[in-house]
This record gives sequence, structure tokens and C-alpha cells, in this order.
Amino acid sequence: MRIEANLVDIRNKKIIPSALQIKNGFIDSIESIDKKCSTYILCGFVDSHIHIESSMLIPSEFARVAVTHGTIATVSDPHEIANVLGIKGVDFMINNAKQTPFKIYFGASPCVPATPFETNGATLGVKEIEELLQRDDIYYLSEVMNFPGVIHDDADILAKIALAKKFNKPIDGHSPGLMGDDLSKYIHAGVETDHEAFMYKEAKEKLEKGMKIQIREGSAAKNYDELHPLIDGYYENMMFCSDDKHPNDFIKGHINELVKRAIKDGHNLFNVLQMASLNPIEHYKLDVGSLRVWDSADFIEVTDLEEFELIRTFIGGKPVYENGISLITSVAQKPINNFNIIKKDVSDFIFHEKCNTYRVISAIQNQLITHELDTKLNIKDKVLQPDIKNDILIITVVNRYKNSPPALSFVHGFGLKEGAIASSIAHDSHNIIAVGCDVQSITQAVNAIIETEGGVCCVDANQNIKHLPLSFAGLMSHEDAYLVAKKYDKIDKYTKEVLKSSLEAPFMTLSFMALLVISDIKLSDKGLFDAKAFHFIQECKV
Repeated sequence: MRIEANLVDIRNKKIIPSALQIKNGFIDSIESIDKKCSTYILCGFVDSHIHIESSMLIPSEFARVAVTHGTIATVSDPHEIANVLGIKGVDFMINNAKQTPFKIYFGASPCVPATPFETNGATLGVKEIEELLQRDDIYYLSEVMNFPGVIHDDADILAKIALAKKFNKPIDGHSPGLMGDDLSKYIHAGVETDHEAFMYKEAKEKLEKGMKIQIREGSAAKNYDELHPLIDGYYENMMFCSDDKHPNDFIKGHINELVKRAIKDGHNLFNVLQMASLNPIEHYKLDVGSLRVWDSADFIEVTDLEEFELIRTFIGGKPVYENGISLITSVAQKPINNFNIIKKDVSDFIFHEKCNTYRVISAIQNQLITHELDTKLNIKDKVLQPDIKNDILIITVVNRYKNSPPALSFVHGFGLKEGAIASSIAHDSHNIIAVGCDVQSITQAVNAIIETEGGVCCVDANQNIKHLPLSFAGLMSHEDAYLVAKKYDKIDKYTKEVLKSSLEAPFMTLSFMALLVISDIKLSDKGLFDAKAFHFIQECKV
């Protein structure tokens, strides 16, 4: 096959009218031509850090959508499904992904569970991590979320890092807000990247100390605005990623959206494209082509270099997207899961009075961090009541792996005026998490998730339910990607328009209210947790 177009040469920072000759899936030759070309060929985009499970799509369905945005590869941490099903879940992701031409590079997740302060479905200990890292289809050590463990010389996490060094595989980081001597120790241990930086000065310090920064723009965490001013000075050590992207956002755009924004903000074209393709390819040693002779013929063709309107996506020399249609077909898969509880009663969610002032979780728009809000709660018949007017709502985490009493607390920032929302996507152990205005609605929402063994749902004041079942590990749907996105979009809009949530991404924000490795205060199935001091705390503020 011969393709003529303007070739965007990122390494040499040139645009050259060229003819590419493709043979047996590889670029056989590249010749400059004396001809005016109307389209552009450039390296396909690579998401440098993502959890595919957060798209609510199995890898083969994720691939169908990704290629429509010019993405040809992802660096994917499977720790969501690993927390539910262990190595069995990782194998499912790898095997399903291999049934498409799309290139997904999975890692070994060292923090499964993320902490010992929660209940999850499986453990990846040192033995399991070594087993994974020896495999050719495991490319790196996934995010080292237990950064306090690294700082305090935890033997388990240091042993896993040592294994990654032994097998010469990259080591991903996760250290929101970490700076100073603690950051230096974390880097010295061998951690190479970070996608959690949310402050300019934090990201700059990490870059200057040798880390590579991944600018993240997901459905909940959005760090581009804060970090993009660093691009001009540090682009050689920066990448783009989405981390967690819900299906309704994913069908609209992916890494291409970050590229367009960066170009519009005045950043150099070649620097931006290097971040979107070459940097992750070279850092993770991916067998992804980068428009050189004998490379795999992986690239995209676009109409322009501002909007990057996609014409075709090629992987292995074959078109996987053209004429507005994804050419990757759906793959039938049998669901796998780990869900072992019975329905709950209203009485399980009654929170009895204990003191005068309570610690309340305060959620923050477009961030994964929270703050602590100390407040006096309404009390009726010695039972704590939500305060809808002041946006103080009930939050619960329900163990989905065995029957036990739900953990209860209160949360600010969701803005619901009625009903409840619930999900079996609750990072990282993926128990059931729910926020609501009353115990009846919360009970109904939680039981809807239990009945289908996973999903996301919302319940209004009239007990109307909008529900999307997630039959794969309670994380991903068995349905067509665009149908999943449509169904999820309806639930998301209903939550905002009827329940009146004030959050841009209420379900994504909800899913991180149980993530104990991101400060300040979170809720696990075992109780309220101080994510800075790394221990459980009492609900009462002394």
C-alpha cells in the first residue's frame, strides 16, 4: 500500500510531503515527494496512563472507540479488576485485548489492595507481582499508590519495586501533593512517573528531580489548566493521560482533545505531539510504530494540524478507522464477577447520635482530593439527619465481598436535593458506595446494585430508578460501547437535572470517596479514614 501525505516528523521537527510504502504491516520506505498534499500523517496518540475499567467497557469495546479519536495504544493499569478478581481478572483483560489489533500494554499492580484498611476481592502479593513481571505481556510496574509505604520503608512495597528493577521494567508513580524530602526518597526508591500532580509547583519540583509528569484530564480529575504552562520547558519529560474516563466522555474525545487544547494555548506543535506519542512509546519501550522505516505501520491521517480532524487510523498497516466508522468489531465474552452479599435493610443505614460535632467529607469539583469539614449535624430521635439545604448528605460504603454492616458518614459537595446515587465502582476495592438525601433512597439504590451484582444507578424522590448493570466484575458492561455511553449519559444527566447534583462528574467523584491513598479524608467499608495520617479516625471531632 502506498500513502501520500504531509508527514509530520516529530524527531526532526519538520513537515515533509512524503510517500509511505507499507508492506506486511510495516513501513517499507519513506520518500519525500515534490507534490502538494492535502492531508497529514502523524504518529498515533498514546494514553500514557489509564484504567480501561473506568470506561465501563471491556478492552475490545474500549478499542472500538479509541481508534475513532486517533488513539492507537494505551498504557493500562488493570488494578481495578485485580482488586476484584486478582490475576484471573488481569488475564481476562489481556486475553480480551488480544482479540483486537489495538495495542494495550498492561502492568503489574503493586497495590492490590491499595491499603490494608479496606476489604477487597483479591491480593497481589510479592509472589504474584513476581509472577506477573516475568511475563512478556506485562510491561511495567503499575502505579505505586502506597507512597507512604515507600517513604516509611514498608518491606512489601519495596520488594515489589525491587522486582521491577530486576526485570528491567518501568515503575509508575502515584503521589498527589508529595514534595520535599519525602518526594526525593520516593524518587530515589525507583519511581519514575507521576499522573497525580495537581499543583504547578508540585509538578515542577517533580520534573526537576527527574520524574516524568503525565498531564491528566479525566472525567473527574482535570489537571491540564494547572500544569500546561510547564510544557514549553519540560515537554521532553511530559506525557498526556486520562487515568479514568467515563463512557459518555470517552466517546466525545480522548488524547486528541488534550493535543488540540495545547496547540490552541500556543504550545509548539512538535513538542505537543512528542508528549502525545513518542514520549510514552520510548519511556515504556512499546512496540508501537513512530513513522520510521521498518516500524510497525501505526499512524493516523488528519485533515489539519489544529483540529486534527481524523480521516483514518492505521495499526499494523491496516485501517482500523475510516469513513467515520470504527473497523474493530465487538467481541463476545462471558462475564466474570465476585459479588457475595444479600440485600440491605433501611435500618442498616441509620446513623445514631454520638457527639456534638462531626467530621464531614468535603468533595471538591474536578479533584480526587477531599477536605475535612467539621460541623454540627441535625438530630431527630437521637438519629443523625442529612442537611439538604446545606448540602450535608449521607455517604455509605457497603462491603460487596461478604455480609457486614455498612460504613456510614456524611459528605458535602454533591449537591443532591433528593434521592440517592450508588455504584459498585469505588476505587480501589470496588465495594458499593452511595450518597443520598435519606436512608430510604440509599437503601433502594444500594439494593439495585446488589440485585444485578454491580452497576451504577440513581433513585429520585418518587423511587424511580435509572440503572446501568455492569456484569464484568461490577466494573464493565457486556454491551456495545455506544449503547453503554448512551445509558450512562442518561443516568448522569438525570442525576444533575432531577436530583440536582452540582458536580460535573458526580459518579466519577463518588467513586473516589473511598480511595484511601488520596487525602484528606475518605470512607472505606471499615470506617472513616485520615488519608494524610494514614489511620482510621472517629466520626466525632474532639
